[in-house]
Amino acid sequence: MDFYIKWKGILGILLAMFCIEGIQGQSVSKFILIDQFGYRPEAQKTAVIKNPQLGFDSGDSFSPGSTYKVINAASEESVYEGTISLFNNGTTDAASGDKICWFDFSSVTEPGEYYILDEGNNVKSYNFLIKKNVYNEVLKHAVRTFFYQRAGHEKLAQYAGSDWADGASHIGPLQDKNCRLYSNQNISTERDLHGGWYDAGDYNKYTTWTCNYVESMMLAYLENPDIWADDYNIPESGNGIPDLLDEAKWGMDWLLRMQQSDGSVLCIMGLASSSPPSSATGQSLYGPATTMASYSAAKAFAIGYKVYKQIGMDEYAEQLKTAALNAWNWAKNNPDVKFENSGILAAGEQEILGGDYDRTAVQITAALYLYEITGDDAYHTVFAENYKQLSIFAWGYYAEQYWDSDYLMLLYYLELNEGSATIKNEIKAALKKGLIDNSNDYAEKLKNDGYRSFIKTYNWGSNKYKADYGMIFYHFAETSLKPESNESFYAAAEDYLHYIHGVNPFGMVYLSNMNKYGASNSVTEFYHTWFGHGTNWDRKPAPGFLTGGPYSSYSWDGCCPSGCGSTNNNALCTSEEIPINQPNAKMYKDFNTGWPLNSWGITENSCGYQIAYIRLLSKFASENGDLNNSIEYPVKKAIEIYPNPTKDIVNIRTSGEEISGLDLYDMQMRLLNKQAVNGSQIQLNISSLPAGIYFIRVATTSKVYIERIIKQ
Repeated sequence: MDFYIKWKGILGILLAMFCIEGIQGQSVSKFILIDQFGYRPEAQKTAVIKNPQLGFDSGDSFSPGSTYKVINAASEESVYEGTISLFNNGTTDAASGDKICWFDFSSVTEPGEYYILDEGNNVKSYNFLIKKNVYNEVLKHAVRTFFYQRAGHEKLAQYAGSDWADGASHIGPLQDKNCRLYSNQNISTERDLHGGWYDAGDYNKYTTWTCNYVESMMLAYLENPDIWADDYNIPESGNGIPDLLDEAKWGMDWLLRMQQSDGSVLCIMGLASSSPPSSATGQSLYGPATTMASYSAAKAFAIGYKVYKQIGMDEYAEQLKTAALNAWNWAKNNPDVKFENSGILAAGEQEILGGDYDRTAVQITAALYLYEITGDDAYHTVFAENYKQLSIFAWGYYAEQYWDSDYLMLLYYLELNEGSATIKNEIKAALKKGLIDNSNDYAEKLKNDGYRSFIKTYNWGSNKYKADYGMIFYHFAETSLKPESNESFYAAAEDYLHYIHGVNPFGMVYLSNMNKYGASNSVTEFYHTWFGHGTNWDRKPAPGFLTGGPYSSYSWDGCCPSGCGSTNNNALCTSEEIPINQPNAKMYKDFNTGWPLNSWGITENSCGYQIAYIRLLSKFASENGDLNNSIEYPVKKAIEIYPNPTKDIVNIRTSGEEISGLDLYDMQMRLLNKQAVNGSQIQLNISSLPAGIYFIRVATTSKVYIERIIKQ
């Protein structure tokens, strides 16, 4: 369905004044939204009913009936009847531009297949299941996407499916098995660097990000080891090792190849593109060893030692431990070796984007894991001397979604048997104050989202941030940061899954090609070199890939509409409609068109998005406690920063309060500009600054706000 064709449905029907029993032949309404895979019996269950006010579907409207029922799809009998509650007293939801109602049917716990019936309008939701382990099949396909992303591995039809079978990629002449240094392509620099995963929709391989992926796989296993099966239909299935850990080993083995004899770790590989991947013939090149890559590898190897030792792979675990110690020692002795790769080997800038701050955070995490596996107090000393450099401490308990990995790492420390009780108390106090108690924190903002899945910013990769938020709420409960809210935190964590599974403004499962596996309306296209626009796999990608999600600043390329080099190129700008000037949560379209419409800004996959989702999903793949507590939430946009991104002028406007002070910081938290101001709308000129990420600290008469801006 084209993005801007108005949705069809049963519209304009007046609110029913009485119930009619036994209505048959209901139409499925796109305005009644449920988790299309279903719900665990003990979970909180809330259908979202939308009435569009702003955005592409604002011409449609939906007036919910007075009575909603849960209908058993097999017997067509009503098992529950209730009324709906109005979100935020009927105020339009800020993120989506929709007016919203909620229908809580948590009391329905009997396993079976159901749908929600709006009796007055004679419309219903998609069918869904209530079932123990309802997400296990989804989890299997989500993990299997890493198999499709393997470089240098044949995708036989028996594992990949006949539609996505392909030969091993990037193992031809001068490719991954004979990879050479980008700056010296002499045979003397040749190394065997095959393996690893394509990082996203391109085929490049980044050390730091791969380390994050295998670390998250290890943590996902440790957090819920009993749910990981050995039957995901990958080549290693049936070997007695959970397939998640087999897949992680594929990435870990590549990291070991990236490590040099002195312990240092190479930072990146640039690979040629083509569809299918096996048809790519261009040369592969690698970048130099860096501090960031080496500290990142140290943390991945260290947490890998813990897991593989736990499952009895002692020899491999010891190899990882030695690699971790060697990587740590090299990084410690070479603390400032960097490589800016953009435009040289690949597009993603994993080395310097967060600068010194990111490198410090990775060093702290590596020290934590090394302390845990060695018991050496020297590593704990590094952690103890540096953890207060993290933003939650350094910025006065300020919470920001771009540092979610920091919070999860600190929450991990709280669950250690070892460590300092004093540090644990300080961490618990900081997280509680910054993420739970403050007026602009995570827990408070849950009340401000009609789709029950608040994130502060719909940035590039918003679906990853949704998953990260869910993980943080889950660990709030696991560590009892606020014990009286544990049930609400568990429920909040699961609501982020429901958003990804269809409880969003599009009623779309943000996973690719999952209609055979429980979804009714899943992604059909996403930006990926293999499955791209015009390829044989256009509109039929492999299943289970999580797309990036709505991005508030998405637009066509900067050359559009008339500066793209030729008349034909300019015509591409208007070749199809794209989501512009939509509410943040509606800045999305199911498409995969490349330049100059640049669909990668909203639909490209990433192994980072994928593992964040997998980690959250795995928490609910088996019984995880009583999650029946319901939550109510209410909204206000206190400050606006626009345009964002910007090349020069940024406007700061409050909802009426006077701005008294304005400070500008870079990503390393260095103060760049401080000024006293007066007014509720201020302009700041940042044209002289280099492109990058900055933070504005805005002081008003009663509050302080910190907002992120992007300088283009």
